[in-house]
Amino acid sequence: MSEAEVRERVLEDDPAAAPAAAPAEPIRSASGMSPAISAALVTASSLALAACGGDTSSAPTSSSPPPVVVAPPPVVKITATQASRFLSQAAVGYSKAEVLNLADSGIDAWLNAQFAVARPQKFWDFLIAGNYDAAANINTTNGFDPMIWSQLMGSGDILRQRVGLALLDQWVTSVDGFGGSWRQFAMAAYLDVLWDNALGNYRDLMEGVSTNVAMGLYLTFLGNVKANPATGAIPDENYGRESMQLFTVGLTQLNMDGTPVLSGGVPVPTYTQADVSQAARVWTGYTYATNDGTTPARMRLPMIITAARNETGGASFLGITIPPGTDGATARKIALDGLFNHANTAPFVTKQLIQHLVTSNPSPAYVGRVAAVFANNGSGIRGDMKAVVRAILTDSEARDDNQVSSATFGKLREPVVRLVQWAKAFNVSSPTQLWPFGNTSSSANRLGESPGRAPSVFNWFRPGYTPPGSSVSAAGLVAPEFQITNEPTIIAYVNYMQSLIANGAGEAKPDYAALTTIAPDSAALLAELNLVLAANQISAATIAQMKAALDTIATTTTAGTLNRIYAAIVLVMASPEYLVLR
Repeated sequence: MSEAEVRERVLEDDPAAAPAAAPAEPIRSASGMSPAISAALVTASSLALAACGGDTSSAPTSSSPPPVVVAPPPVVKITATQASRFLSQAAVGYSKAEVLNLADSGIDAWLNAQFAVARPQKFWDFLIAGNYDAAANINTTNGFDPMIWSQLMGSGDILRQRVGLALLDQWVTSVDGFGGSWRQFAMAAYLDVLWDNALGNYRDLMEGVSTNVAMGLYLTFLGNVKANPATGAIPDENYGRESMQLFTVGLTQLNMDGTPVLSGGVPVPTYTQADVSQAARVWTGYTYATNDGTTPARMRLPMIITAARNETGGASFLGITIPPGTDGATARKIALDGLFNHANTAPFVTKQLIQHLVTSNPSPAYVGRVAAVFANNGSGIRGDMKAVVRAILTDSEARDDNQVSSATFGKLREPVVRLVQWAKAFNVSSPTQLWPFGNTSSSANRLGESPGRAPSVFNWFRPGYTPPGSSVSAAGLVAPEFQITNEPTIIAYVNYMQSLIANGAGEAKPDYAALTTIAPDSAALLAELNLVLAANQISAATIAQMKAALDTIATTTTAGTLNRIYAAIVLVMASPEYLVLR
């Protein structure tokens, strides 16, 4: 088989159309090149060298071998359906053009391009540009919601935005969860830590969060002091506990594949209350870098440690030993290094990232493969987030098209991601940067979720949640996003989206120009929306029902055409086959 024929087989949209005797395509390497294509390219290169005079019998002798010509790996194209499905997992939102570009360039090139995209604007810089540092805003959260919607809906770094949201769901802080001045700026500085490190190294993320003012306020270790034997006062334990329970190692010991370590059939706890009390000693003495609160500047500066309030008597927890007399910054380094290198951290962190991006119930093998990349990116580096994200999104379990029909694979799209997907699909913009979507946390008339406004450190939903009394629970599965999903919240979501789809939010309007030309053909309209929004996962039977409803809306006028478009988008985004991403 020629190289062209091999590549044509890779590009074939319908595997069933291949000759019956053709062998299954080999598993690809990380570069996206299959062994068959590699072999074909090596052979082709050898023949080319020979044709150019590479025959050693007539070539002049040389002490150095001729240079080896290495052909670049071929682009492994995918179908538009596969591209949309990949983007549903990898991106915070995307357009039809993004689907087609990805299908043409291939996943590897798309990931490389997204990894190279610089952040167009920091959260902090958005607030400064909008003059939200004016004195009148000192005791408000003005600017916070426009700031975060501007990035999620308006930025081109759609992979970073999706990973940033996933990290915010785990490393939770909330603008509603602490008091004081300049809360919007405290959260901006915190979100910049998450977004800046979303494709960096997890250890740097841990350091940035652990010295950030917003986290210090939210988990109450800003102002934390060492124990006072005279009064019996002990250090605040919030961050000592949550830095272990939620951010790094979890409650129970894990195997590398994320399954619990058992003793007598019972999971083995990762730590004890004594470990929490010891860990709390590390997080003492933390305070603002400056006493000037008249401007928001100190919210961006890492917290400093006041030596007189810091515990220097040493600490020991989880096998981590901090000797007596250790200064606060060194104690922090020892503690974070120990947590970063703990055996639990790789499977604990990567499983939750898989749950946020791809599927609520990844197999142990899937978790194990990604955890191994967290532990070592192939070059001896631990915590490389680019490598981890690539491993999650390109894993065979994530990319298997057969998973679309699986009863155990997939996840409920969280409400914020649904909203942003609509905004990105239809080029919603805000000319004056007001982004007037506001707080969407109401479960009565909004999404029941709003980024950066979680009700507690346990987020809007927990990774281990399963709906009680459900078939999901009976099967031993989890469905985290269902913790904020019920009949009233679904009704609120549909009503809210119906209004947005037709009217936008204030000046933030969608652009449906590309749909107006195909709207008279309801089948074509639904096919377009099924591809872009749902990766063609809405069944033919459901599409037929939608078509029957749309055909009752005449398109003889501009208003009629728009009404059909509005109705089609609502029907697609309210359908169960859209809401559950596989």
